[in-house]
Amino acid sequence: MTVGIRPRRSALYMPGSNARALEKAKTLDVDCLILDLEDAVVPDAKELARTQICEAVAGGGYGEREVVVRINGLGTPWGEDDLAAAVKAGPDAILVPKVNSPADLQRIALKLAVLGASRDLKLWAMMETPEALLNAGAIGACGKDPQVRLSCVVMGTNDLAKETRARLTPGRAAMMPWLMTCVAAARAGGVDILDGVYNAFQDEEGFAAECAQGVEMGMDGKTLIHPKQIDTCHAAFSPTPEEIAWARKINEAFDQPENADKGAIQVEGKMVERLHAQMGRRVIAIAEAIAARS
Repeated sequence: MTVGIRPRRSALYMPGSNARALEKAKTLDVDCLILDLEDAVVPDAKELARTQICEAVAGGGYGEREVVVRINGLGTPWGEDDLAAAVKAGPDAILVPKVNSPADLQRIALKLAVLGASRDLKLWAMMETPEALLNAGAIGACGKDPQVRLSCVVMGTNDLAKETRARLTPGRAAMMPWLMTCVAAARAGGVDILDGVYNAFQDEEGFAAECAQGVEMGMDGKTLIHPKQIDTCHAAFSPTPEEIAWARKINEAFDQPENADKGAIQVEGKMVERLHAQMGRRVIAIAEAIAARS
């Protein structure tokens, strides 16, 4: 069984300047909470948002939800203070915006060490600039370096559209090469990857279609901008009962003594290889992790 796996089907952005939203987040059935100090907060409210987020994180009450603080970039007037305050508050991860290269993550990781951050504190990286796309493989490879702490990359499709002038159209044809490049980079580095947000949160059909597309691409989950998107997101990114049953059947078959030295066997008239058993173990682990937090 995969050790330490956790579902990241849904990651909801919550503005740090909204104290009521930070409290409401404790009641939402969401896998991850991204408490935002960056895009969702106007400059005049940055310091208030930092105080509110750090008090909320330190105060706890978020249960099994993975709590992530998105800081402002270190090149901004708020980034250094955001980082120091977040480390002190102790979230599960810090989301670094506008990562352009491995050096950006390495710089943050060094500062975490200087600040005495817990070894359990991880880094997430926003992939939202042309430079990030060109350096995707190297950024993903940071997942293999324990000193960098990278555990997840997050697609920032709105910023990518702004920076590249590509249009966000239904089906995201212009984005597909970049999205798939980043999926490959994440898998090469052994880290998770979350799809970008869907802006028209009232469009349930369009959102469901984009979730299904993310699943087909191999995304682990999707970032969200409204709580009403959670259920649809979970329906898309959760293993189905049929997938779980098939995964168990394959693993049970390979566990039989007579199949111990076989690389491929027949299960219900289908040829399956050990790689299918490995894929199945992840399906089962995700399903069990989802059930454990229900």
